[in-house]
Amino acid sequence: MTPFNYAPFVNFGNLSMLEDSLNRFFTTPAAARPWTPAVDILENEQSIILKADLPDMNEESIAISIENGTITLKGERKLEKTEAKAGYHRIERSYGSFARNFVLPDSVDAEHVSAEYKNGTLTVTIPKLEVAKPRKIEVKVS
Repeated sequence: MTPFNYAPFVNFGNLSMLEDSLNRFFTTPAAARPWTPAVDILENEQSIILKADLPDMNEESIAISIENGTITLKGERKLEKTEAKAGYHRIERSYGSFARNFVLPDSVDAEHVSAEYKNGTLTVTIPKLEVAKPRKIEVKVS
């Protein structure tokens, strides 16, 4: 049996762009990468709820706006400026500005949106219009 070289990606051409991107991702410190907070979206019979993880932020640094059927969450988490940086071995948490946009269905009431920030979690409650809420229809047997 003759040995052969196995090269599965030889026909894919130049992969240097992918390799460069992966190298930058794994070598760039996390604090230098753009920060995008995680957001959960859930729906119940009365409303749509967005929950965003925004730890170490003030209410003043968070902005919520609704325009043309899109809700936008904006904010900025700033790096703590301490004089004694000698104690840091690593900084992995990301900092900086973020903006997240979510398209809303036509069945929501954009005039009565409420927001609460508690324990590092922003909860935005968007109520549904009455026409969008499920209702029971009784079936009569004759």
